[in-house]
Amino acid sequence: MRVSRTQAAENRETVINVASRLFRERGFDGIGLKDLMKGAGLTQGAFYKQFESKEDLAAQASKRAMESATHRWSDATAANPENPLEAVISFYLSMGHRGERMDGCPIVALGSDAARQGQDVKASFEAGINEHLEILGRFIAEANGEQSNSKAMAILSTMVGAVLLSRVVNDHDLAQAFLDAATGQVREAVAA
Repeated sequence: MRVSRTQAAENRETVINVASRLFRERGFDGIGLKDLMKGAGLTQGAFYKQFESKEDLAAQASKRAMESATHRWSDATAANPENPLEAVISFYLSMGHRGERMDGCPIVALGSDAARQGQDVKASFEAGINEHLEILGRFIAEANGEQSNSKAMAILSTMVGAVLLSRVVNDHDLAQAFLDAATGQVREAVAA
């Protein structure tokens, strides 16, 4: 049965969305094409009509995951428009975000995997990271009138590292301590 162009485009978007979530949960190498396509409700044969390779899908899914993360920052700031930087800090460095394996930060979930991928995957992450840095830089400037790329980099690095460390420990109290320590350091960095 032939699939219409519209349906093929919808199928492609579905695969990218599902891959974005499953890669964050299991890693790029933690899921095969058969299971990924099954998760999207499609056959493995449909994959090759939509993507050149698994790396092509990984690049598209990484871009989608980074876009999703940016939208989540926007949602957090919409809830606290008076202090958008605090809104992002509170959302990002929370136990709730720590527990979001499929929908959480792709930098945390896939950063070390992405470092071993090809240029296209890295480019997707780089574009998303640059967008995060631009947003943080704008929020810092709004908070204290200072334009500082290095401060935005330090804040993003601290937040990503804290969520990563909180995820790799079993001890709930230690996980919370990593998030709390990072929250304090980030707030101090903004105020300095």
